[in-house]
Amino acid sequence: MPYSNLQPVSLRAGHMEFPPRRFPRVADSIPDPQSVQHQLDESDEAPPVEWTEEDVVRLHCMLLDDLADLANPSTPLEEKFDTLRWVFTDPDKDGQPFSFASCLQVAGCSPLSPYPYFGRLDVNDVRDLLQGYVRRWLRETLDRYPSWVREAISRNPQWASDRLSKNPQWINEQIKRQSVLGDLFA
Repeated sequence: MPYSNLQPVSLRAGHMEFPPRRFPRVADSIPDPQSVQHQLDESDEAPPVEWTEEDVVRLHCMLLDDLADLANPSTPLEEKFDTLRWVFTDPDKDGQPFSFASCLQVAGCSPLSPYPYFGRLDVNDVRDLLQGYVRRWLRETLDRYPSWVREAISRNPQWASDRLSKNPQWINEQIKRQSVLGDLFA
């Protein structure tokens, strides 16, 4: 395999390292079907990944780290919408593993958390705090787009979110299409 010498890399300082890719890169060996079959057979023999409690806590914290991207105007809208759906999901799902509420509890209360101890927070108070900033964060991101994109998304953000969840490149495709067609009424 051409990438067999890769070493684990750290995603962010203080977070868990991920092992080298275990699954074959099928595209690297397409000309040789026997090689593809051999690589697929080898992946069945690989032992399952063992998660330690510390790994699970770090994963909860990594999910919370995504909140910082909400304030970054260059974060793609699709990522922002995805994070906001996770934060403001149905409260009935707050007890699920890796829900926003669960991540707050684990990150704030676990002695294995890389965050300084902050204890149990009321998830609705945190949501209310975030909600106060969301409009500004989205406006700052939308300011990077042409006015017709800003207007379309402002009029119907759910429609835009649905489009972006199906195709993260949807806005870029629309902008390119508009630039090729130009303004038909100018």
